Amino acid sequence: MSTMQDILPWLTLKSVPGVGNLLFKRLLDRFQTPAAVLGATAHELLQTEGLRQATIQAIQRCRVSDRIKREVEQVHAMNYRIVTLNDPEYPPLLLEIVDPPPYLYVHGRLDTIRHPVAVVGSRHATAYGLEMTENLCRDLAGLGLTITSGMARGIDTAAHVGALLGGGPTVAVLGSGLARIYPAENQKLFHRIAENGAVISEFGLRAEPDAHHFPQRNRIISGMSLGTVVVEASRKSGSLITARLAAEQNREVFAVPGSIKSFKSTGTHTLIKQGAKLVEHAQDIVEELPPGLTASSWPNTLRKSAAPAAKPTLSSDERKVLAVLEPYPLHIDDLVRRLAIDAGKLAGLLLQLELKGLIKQSPGKLFTLAADVDR
Repeated sequence: MSTMQDILPWLTLKSVPGVGNLLFKRLLDRFQTPAAVLGATAHELLQTEGLRQATIQAIQRCRVSDRIKREVEQVHAMNYRIVTLNDPEYPPLLLEIVDPPPYLYVHGRLDTIRHPVAVVGSRHATAYGLEMTENLCRDLAGLGLTITSGMARGIDTAAHVGALLGGGPTVAVLGSGLARIYPAENQKLFHRIAENGAVISEFGLRAEPDAHHFPQRNRIISGMSLGTVVVEASRKSGSLITARLAAEQNREVFAVPGSIKSFKSTGTHTLIKQGAKLVEHAQDIVEELPPGLTASSWPNTLRKSAAPAAKPTLSSDERKVLAVLEPYPLHIDDLVRRLAIDAGKLAGLLLQLELKGLIKQSPGKLFTLAADVDR
């Protein structure tokens, strides 16, 4: 485990104007440690490709600042850690991208990660999208995969919750510092994730969730994962950036289809047209991952648990209600009009269908077909 003295040169070198992630990696490849870079002569530094004279002078003038010392002290005081590129705990797949962050602020443990898969999507998801995400991630976690996402509202939150329900670890990659939990309502989730995996960030402890941080964050989500699954993304969704980055990083890209009438799925449908694999079940993802993760290798208990449950017995009236419900919300008044049925009787039928696990009710008397229901 790195000590405070080990970490200081890493933050110091990264603070030098002109030293971005690409150049940091190039310097590290040549000099092995940031301390060696900071102690190198101008002649030695000149041998590094892409290093300008102004940057060389800035490196040679650079000293460990009080601000950086305070930052590292606060990290330790909050029981967080800083994991560097040279640390065995650093996510191995992330090392393969062109611009890996030199270090990560970590709350939790990264050594629990097994077969990571990213799941991302709309912040303003539908009930269908949230349910599909939670169920999918629960199943993937149950199969031994780690879910990575961004802890944003909507699909990201559902992905982490599903992973936790499946008993697996999950990793949240923030677009802010660990001391600036965003969104604030996910504070409890932040700690639950850390207890069962890790929350990580490449940004300083108190960094704000600035807009330009999120595209940077997205490359880590895709970069540390074997593949990226997109659920509900419009044509201008940030999730499509994550999918593009995954493709550029030579990782698998998956998409969960939605209704052709929903603008929230236009982006995911575009991905499918461009070659992303259409996902209906966890098996669709697992079979595209490296050998050793195929269905034949799943534990018998998991394969048995994936078997479909017996269908509940339905009355003729319940079947009529079920036939008109959709994966997208319908108000009870719309159902009354479509079915030409008494509102009181309909309310009773909807309750019975909900108790049988076939439909979901959302606030405002909105009803949707459960995601795994096959009519």
